[in-house]
Amino acid sequence: MPKRNDIKSILVIGSGPIVIGQACEFDYSGTQACKALKEEGYKVILVNSNPATIMTDPDFSHRTYVEPLTTEVLEKIIVNEKPDALLPTIGGQTALNLAMSLDELGILKKYNVELIGASVESINKAEKREKFKQAMEKIGLRVPKSIIVNNLEQGLNDISKIGFPAILRPSFTLGGTGGSISYNEKDFESLLKSALDSSPVSEVQIDESIVGWKEYELEVVRDKNDNVIIICSIENFDPMGIHTGDSITVAPAQTLTDKQYQELRNYSIDIIREIGVDTGGSNIQFGVNPANGDVVVIEMNPRVSRSSALASKATGYPIAKIAAKLAIGYTLDELPNDITRDTPASFEPTLDYVVVKIPRFTFEKFPQTQAELGTQMKSVGEVMSIGSNFKEALGKALRSLETDTFGFDDFTIDRNLVLEILNSNNPKKLWFLANAFRLGMSVDEIFDITKIDKWFLNNIQEIMAIEKELIDEEINIDGILNAKKNGISDKFIAYLKKCDEDEIRDFRMKNKIEPTFKMVDTCAAEFEAFTPYLYSTYQDEDESNPDKLKKIMILGGGPNRIGQGIEFDYCCVHASFALKEDGFQTIMVNCNPETVSTDYDTSDKLYFEPLTIEDTLSIINKENPDGIIVHFGGQTPLKLSLDIESSGGKIIGTSPDSIDLAEDRERFNKLMKELSVRQPDSMIAKSSDDAILKSSKLGFPIIVRPSYVLGGRAMEIVYSEKDLERYLNEAVKVSNERPVLMDRFLNDAKEVDVDAISDGKRVTICGILEHIEEAGIHSGDSTMVLPPHTLSNSILNEIKDKTRDIALKIKVKGFLNIQYAIKDEKLYIIEVNPRASRTIPFISKAIGVPLAKLSARVMAGKTLDELEMPDDFKIDHYCVKESVFPFIKFPNVDTILGPEMKSTGEVMGIDKDLKAAFAKAQIAAGNKLPLSGTAFISVKDDDKNKIVDVARKLIKLGFNLITTSGTNDFLNKNELKSNIVKKVKDGSPNIIDLIKDNKIDLVINTTLSSKEILESFSIRRTSLVKQIPYFTTLSGAIAGVDAIEYMIKDNIKVKPLQDYF
Repeated sequence: MPKRNDIKSILVIGSGPIVIGQACEFDYSGTQACKALKEEGYKVILVNSNPATIMTDPDFSHRTYVEPLTTEVLEKIIVNEKPDALLPTIGGQTALNLAMSLDELGILKKYNVELIGASVESINKAEKREKFKQAMEKIGLRVPKSIIVNNLEQGLNDISKIGFPAILRPSFTLGGTGGSISYNEKDFESLLKSALDSSPVSEVQIDESIVGWKEYELEVVRDKNDNVIIICSIENFDPMGIHTGDSITVAPAQTLTDKQYQELRNYSIDIIREIGVDTGGSNIQFGVNPANGDVVVIEMNPRVSRSSALASKATGYPIAKIAAKLAIGYTLDELPNDITRDTPASFEPTLDYVVVKIPRFTFEKFPQTQAELGTQMKSVGEVMSIGSNFKEALGKALRSLETDTFGFDDFTIDRNLVLEILNSNNPKKLWFLANAFRLGMSVDEIFDITKIDKWFLNNIQEIMAIEKELIDEEINIDGILNAKKNGISDKFIAYLKKCDEDEIRDFRMKNKIEPTFKMVDTCAAEFEAFTPYLYSTYQDEDESNPDKLKKIMILGGGPNRIGQGIEFDYCCVHASFALKEDGFQTIMVNCNPETVSTDYDTSDKLYFEPLTIEDTLSIINKENPDGIIVHFGGQTPLKLSLDIESSGGKIIGTSPDSIDLAEDRERFNKLMKELSVRQPDSMIAKSSDDAILKSSKLGFPIIVRPSYVLGGRAMEIVYSEKDLERYLNEAVKVSNERPVLMDRFLNDAKEVDVDAISDGKRVTICGILEHIEEAGIHSGDSTMVLPPHTLSNSILNEIKDKTRDIALKIKVKGFLNIQYAIKDEKLYIIEVNPRASRTIPFISKAIGVPLAKLSARVMAGKTLDELEMPDDFKIDHYCVKESVFPFIKFPNVDTILGPEMKSTGEVMGIDKDLKAAFAKAQIAAGNKLPLSGTAFISVKDDDKNKIVDVARKLIKLGFNLITTSGTNDFLNKNELKSNIVKKVKDGSPNIIDLIKDNKIDLVINTTLSSKEILESFSIRRTSLVKQIPYFTTLSGAIAGVDAIEYMIKDNIKVKPLQDYF
């Protein structure tokens, strides 16, 4: 059957900001879907609040709404655009939940919008726990014994039917949010309350525990003619009990017998038919009892999921693209396989290699919470690797993580520590399996403790045997070749042999021990592949076929993490698009399966490889590119730049020496003095005693940080010598090799981010972003406004002049990001980054100009004049960037912001009116600003004068005020009435009691000293749990109350990006 002609326009809902459980895999799937629908001739209307995505580029849809993802906003877009259909299956749980809400509110029926991709009935059947259970029982499949509860009392009464341990699974949530394992009655009540609060429909399924069982996933696609194919089987390395997003996974499944696989395959086909998904993909999860082979069905996602992205990258099969085309009426046998071109999409992919995914965690950002995994997802990103066998793929994945690991290198001989980690769900458990073998533990002993399948344990034991041979024997050809075939890195071999990595590489090259490159072709080489999607391995035949075309290699950003996320992938993708358009062959190198950069058709060639010097040089030696771009993937490729250059690689754009000049504090300070640019007083300390001594000369407050940071890691503001001593003892180890940088902190200064492009002769100022919050909060966490709204013309002109001077003096060719602070109308420089920054996608959307494309062209040799670039850009609307945080996932973590970055993603508010843009940004970030009710105010002494106008405005808008005694006294002196509430330390009833009893609708709480921060922690944490909007800076509170005023007096309006320019 051909595509449907009765629908002309389709509304696509994106997934919103990057959060734990819903990351950039939905940008990848959304981009694929929008491209597929557009090429079929449909009018594509997209709504997504995340400006850092490729899918929100105006090129990928006809009408692009960067607006909050709420039913109210979606109804306005539906009224404006009158779509015929809505596709909700490629925007994660967010899009699915919104589609269901639109249906329940009668909005789809009212405007005659058809749901495509999945029906309301099939979504309900899969997502509502009781209905899913009944559907499985109907087809003779077992689910874990369970009860469904909708309130606390019901759960407490019925838990005896399940017993302990019990698994709590809230309905309609993402990333296992609110999920947990309860081991006894003592913790059950609080965990159930949290789970009920997390479910938008207040529904929780409580399952019998099958912790320790093996877990498998099958990615399934079905069309309207009932053709069903299995794209990929995925096996969890970790047994049940850890969220699949946090588990190491392997594809294809390694430990199933053929009979077991066929069983799961048949069950999957039965399930997708029973649930009724008949135009797209689904992910189905199973638990298998290792003792007797019993199978239970865990859950089914009736949409493109996180695992779909992994399965797509593992097989080369474009699930999201195919799902979009099935949704408009095609069948699998009518669609071609893009990679082979000779086979239809109804052919099941076949793998002749092994894929390993390892999650990336950032527990170091949240030291107050225990590094322990469970049923609620905690990882912020992941890496994927491909090898000829499991051991090779595992080794490549380990060195892809960028956690300073290069193999099984977390050595310890402490047996008690090893046993403690093996008995836990610590994310470092994988490394401690190796330590267990080094201590002489057997496979059986380790299995009894961990329940990790013996097949995996045997493989790790074999790696340990190779490690022992490397230690015991002299370096020899057979030993090194065997190590490389089993995934062991040059750096780890060098570590074992106590020599430099270069020596191992030189030995390999001299003895022709070099990797070959194989193609991912979906069909185990049975058919010719036309899409060069490659991985390295140590075999004989090479399939990379490098040619003599003019080519540029782009190094990606590696795994997502806090401090380096989707924004950098956006820049890499744009570089590839632009250089392809200009006639270059583009080569992408990356190891992140969630991204658009690792889609098979983004670049001319894709190498799915770790971003280490070993792996990168292997590709450079094979391809011999005319230029290499290291400036778009964040710190990951920048760290490789000097080694690449010294090995003969040709880096284009800003030189590694210029990058080093900006990073080297002493060289940079000298240059700033030459250019007469003010800097906060600063010093470098090379020991703790040195730091204490120098702090007295600088004066407090001081901002301190290690000299090797990303995303403000271990950066802190200290207000006293006692604070500094604690920091030096707890946060860092100071030495000559790792000095601490100390800057006088400019209290209450205004911070500004500037992005520019230089061609070496001219500089274009792309955007000047004014931070809402005062200095001291990491720029990645700050709320930002474009264009600036409070800066004087003289300051703006000085910013532009100094930016141009610095860019030309450093010899920047491409992007430059500078952070400034303004105090008492004086401009200070904070730092310079001669690379793409995380604000580039936001500015690009705000001004309607694809900046990363233009920067890539400048790096490849074009001038700003040739590109007709102006000196700066002017817009007549406002854009506000707001950050999104993962605090709810990490118990005991304070929500107060500082110089260390904590956010996982961002949203954008865009409007002609600044207050409206800020309101949109808050709504999009999940802060439901109240339009009436009670506001609690407690502010530090420095803020009391400025809080008066905020309090007056809240009263005028009809709010009641509750304050602590100090704030109350100050407001009374200014003739403003508020009611006093006790602080937590003063007993009950206090502010926490009021928040818990839903008697507070807005919280404004600013603090200064560590004592104040500690005392008010419970206010912020309880507000977070109760989903009450809170502001921890005065400037944020002022903007928030202005936004509330706008929302009371006016309606939020929606407009696509295309209508702003």
